[in-house]
Amino acid sequence: MTITLVFLALLMGAIVWWLLRQTVNVQPWRAELAVQDAHPAVLARPAAKLALWMFLAVATSLFALFISAYAMRLSYLDWRPLPQPRLLMVNTAILIVASLAMEWTAFAARRGDVENVRRGLVASGLLTAAFLVGQFAVWRQLGAAGYFMTTSAATAFFYLLTAVHGAHVLGGLVAWARSAARAWGGADPARLRMGVELCAIYWHFLLVVWVVLFAVLASNYLGLSICSPDVPL
Repeated sequence: MTITLVFLALLMGAIVWWLLRQTVNVQPWRAELAVQDAHPAVLARPAAKLALWMFLAVATSLFALFISAYAMRLSYLDWRPLPQPRLLMVNTAILIVASLAMEWTAFAARRGDVENVRRGLVASGLLTAAFLVGQFAVWRQLGAAGYFMTTSAATAFFYLLTAVHGAHVLGGLVAWARSAARAWGGADPARLRMGVELCAIYWHFLLVVWVVLFAVLASNYLGLSICSPDVPL
């Protein structure tokens, strides 16, 4: 658990460093000249990225608090892990491919290749939806086996962590839908590129958070797991 908390602290520190680099290290006289000469559409770009990174900083803090609470609860003697659904590994692979697909979409957007942007958005959107369906299937599998949120502390944390992450994924799909509407609506290439790049950043964040959560949920050999392969399902 110490490794996980250190990783989250480093991730949070990287986000804060980036925010400070974007704000504090700007020379005022150069910023004023840039504001005078820049096109309004260009001025909106740093603000959109800054807002996203601020949101990611808050979201990282939220997940760090949940994992810290789990670390404290894990020390109690009544902790009983629940079974480890094999579908979690499949869902992880799906989210990895979805993140790669979104990065490929952003690359196409930077080249102005609208057709491939559309293909990439369809692929990333379907894969992300498949991840959510897979997570819901894991819930149903555990529920059918009699593991509900009130069954034990381990099951409560399992549902809590996966639900909060799933809510962030759903929020990402809202942004994805806006980018898709722009791609098929003939929006300005600069706006389309910015929207897709923001989605790519967010998808990578979702993947990093899920990898950390997956370690918390299933890394039995590290002593972190909520789930255990030794518990029959």
